[in-house]
Amino acid sequence: MPSWQGKSRGNTTGFRIFVWTLKYAGLRPAYFLLRFVALYFFIFSGRAFHYQFIFFRKRLGFSLLKTCGSIYKNYYWFGQTIIDKIVLMSGMKHPFRFEFEGEAHLHEMVNQNKGGLLLSAHIGNWEIAGYLLKRLGTDMHIVMYDGEQQQIKDYLESITGKHTARIILIREDLSHIYAIQEALDKNAFVCMHADRFLEGNKTNTAVLLNKPAAFPAGPFLLGYTFRSPVSFVFAMKDRAFDYHYYASPSKIYTGQRENAVSEMLGAYIREMEQMIRRYPLQWYNYYDFWNDDSPLLVTRK
Repeated sequence: MPSWQGKSRGNTTGFRIFVWTLKYAGLRPAYFLLRFVALYFFIFSGRAFHYQFIFFRKRLGFSLLKTCGSIYKNYYWFGQTIIDKIVLMSGMKHPFRFEFEGEAHLHEMVNQNKGGLLLSAHIGNWEIAGYLLKRLGTDMHIVMYDGEQQQIKDYLESITGKHTARIILIREDLSHIYAIQEALDKNAFVCMHADRFLEGNKTNTAVLLNKPAAFPAGPFLLGYTFRSPVSFVFAMKDRAFDYHYYASPSKIYTGQRENAVSEMLGAYIREMEQMIRRYPLQWYNYYDFWNDDSPLLVTRK
């Protein structure tokens, strides 16, 4: 069964170069420099390239030429998400524009006084969404694996400052469960990704893009167990400086546990697939997501 390894790539030197460029040259020169970095990863990313090839070629049915172009653009857009996060969270002057679709659903969740679980995925730029959603007037908690190398994490925090949201780290002793419950009891929002898992985690299987894939059971069990309203949220980049935020209507999932969890997972996948098809270049899962490590030559759909 495929699983994410819990770590991100990168090194401090690379981040320092981009931060220097942002400070003394600006956003556009940083994007220009990023084109060469994206080309490097396009050539040398190895397994990540392989799995992106499968995603574009087999899952989306792109032609061979379009697949190769999409992989390069995917690396370029992913680099932009990191740069944009640094710019916004460090308070640098920026040209970004933001459109919120479904924000009223999130305000309704706040008014229910039951807290709220916001489920997202590794598509788009959730880091920025979590940072800006402080406008909702409630505390924000982000559940995450501590997957960044500590040296990189410390350097980025020295530039951007600490998260305005509180971080809940997933731990083997399950102490994060109590932290989540405490946050929800205080009518706070708890944000987490629901598309990755580490080896040994419980999973549920569902069909995404016409192929079965494993999803972590935890986020959906939490939504059922705590009886808090659940909304599916995504922050996608429309153009170079335009972000579009989506939030689905919230729902409290009740009834028999297996049915409720299945319903929640199904609703999540429908929202996720809609975002993938609308923004295919912003898929950032660089591992064998579908357990599909197989020959790459397929017939175009």
